[in-house]
Amino acid sequence: MSIRIIEIHPAESPKALNTEWFIVENDGETAFSTRNCTLSVSRKNSKKKTELGTMDPGFALPAGAKARIITGNPGRKAHGKAPADDLINYNLFLNASVLRGAGSVLVFSLRQRRLATASYDPESKTGIAAEE
Repeated sequence: MSIRIIEIHPAESPKALNTEWFIVENDGETAFSTRNCTLSVSRKNSKKKTELGTMDPGFALPAGAKARIITGNPGRKAHGKAPADDLINYNLFLNASVLRGAGSVLVFSLRQRRLATASYDPESKTGIAAEE
């Protein structure tokens, strides 16, 4: 299984949580279920992380497919409108922003095993810092 975080997009405003999202891609050759995957965020070079929650029920991500994981709640007008395109949208239903500024590190895990990690860089075209 090969899951990657390929893009990070910050919220347009502090309350517009449906405009804050990241995209995961399944580079593997088989479908991947995100059920029971966990999301966390930390600062670069920090051991302290904030658990954002477990994806339940999650979704199936076919081989070669991408999905957008959105911070906000689609039922709240104050959270704004999520992008409408051919990507799968999965909402986390959180009440606050996930990103903690430049250097925020997103971690996508399954049973303590890191599947994907990405560091936020607002200067990057994809929102992801180049690996060191």
